[in-house]
Amino acid sequence: MATKKRITKRMVDDFKFPEGETTSKGKPIAQDFLWCTDPVGFGVRVSREGRRTFIVQGRIKGKNARLTIGPYGVFTVEQAREVAREHLRNMRMGVDPRDLIKEKEASEVSLQNVANAYTSRPGKLKESTTEGIQRHVTTTFESWKDKPISSITEADCRKRYREMLTGGLRGKAPAPGQANQGFAVLRALINFASRQYKKADGTALITHNPVIALKDDWVTLPERKTRIPESKIGLVWNTLQEKRKEAFNHCTSASIDVVIFLLLTGSRRNEACSLTWDRVDLEEGWWHLPDPKNRNPVWLPLSTQAIELLKTRERVEGSPYVFPSWRKTGHIKDPRDIMSKISQIAGMKITPHDLRRTFTTFGVTECDIDLHKIELLTNHVPKGVTARHYLETSYLQYLKPEVQVISDWIENKAREAQQIANGDNVIQLTA
Repeated sequence: MATKKRITKRMVDDFKFPEGETTSKGKPIAQDFLWCTDPVGFGVRVSREGRRTFIVQGRIKGKNARLTIGPYGVFTVEQAREVAREHLRNMRMGVDPRDLIKEKEASEVSLQNVANAYTSRPGKLKESTTEGIQRHVTTTFESWKDKPISSITEADCRKRYREMLTGGLRGKAPAPGQANQGFAVLRALINFASRQYKKADGTALITHNPVIALKDDWVTLPERKTRIPESKIGLVWNTLQEKRKEAFNHCTSASIDVVIFLLLTGSRRNEACSLTWDRVDLEEGWWHLPDPKNRNPVWLPLSTQAIELLKTRERVEGSPYVFPSWRKTGHIKDPRDIMSKISQIAGMKITPHDLRRTFTTFGVTECDIDLHKIELLTNHVPKGVTARHYLETSYLQYLKPEVQVISDWIENKAREAQQIANGDNVIQLTA
């Protein structure tokens, strides 16, 4: 059983588990101890498997406390003795070394570790949000990701923010949008770290968020309101139909069709791209979003044009996705090529989200649909008390006439564009 001597390397080497020894109650012992007289409280523990580990035992504010220093081999006897003395000094001063160890570990936690902890909380973040956070950590803050998050300073933030403003990730083009988005992510991660990681006295490890230093440098970006011009909407529709006939593989076809779907539904890109067949009912004419951005499950109506689009889509064996691709995700992620073509026709850069603006704008201005109905069709739950508490905001089949009006308006614009292209609206003047 446990003995007390001044521990030496030879004693530790010779310290073996005492086979056959039992406790006072007659049960086999699981471990044995060799305690030291210099300092008192320093010791070695040996397990049944022969593992020898340095430990220290003392009293903190009247209570016994035992700490593990580390395994023999990683620590020499003298190294472990010095650590034991330091722990015992702290105990005599009423400081729990375990708290100091936790504080040290907290002070060394990296930006990447904080991001992992922040994004792995069950049910807190959407997959797309998690991807965006991790993307900024590994790109915008690549040189910081393995540094302690507590070491990031105001000067670091100012310098990196200005680098992003003027040169972007690669120093070639200004990226104010990425700069703002990246530092909004960093601000949230540091706030999270300040709540999660504590000092030995229980106070926050990080008491000041250095991103606050950007208050005077922060660039307010103009609100984006881009959409397809009314004069081009018909030409865009006709081009999409032509490209659809020319598609040479299922990925190209899916890219074209998802853009048409976005134009007909006003949905968000990620919601459309990741749509699966089990969330579509072509007989009843609806599609379902079980967990959208605003957490409001919704069944959205489909126009006859959207139903026809989906009915004529080629299904890929083994794929659950309506718009499948060879990507790792299994579905279309960003229909970049076809959006580039649309941008050429529109005479300006058009993004998938601009198709959502197109649906919304013309639904109100050209199709005379009430704004609250457009909000529902784009899954923005109206803010008013009556709408939130009394209006049906999930099962939206009653709005099928409205979504049909928008689709019909787009097709009418397409016919007008075709007539202009064919010269059908030209009247010959006689002399």
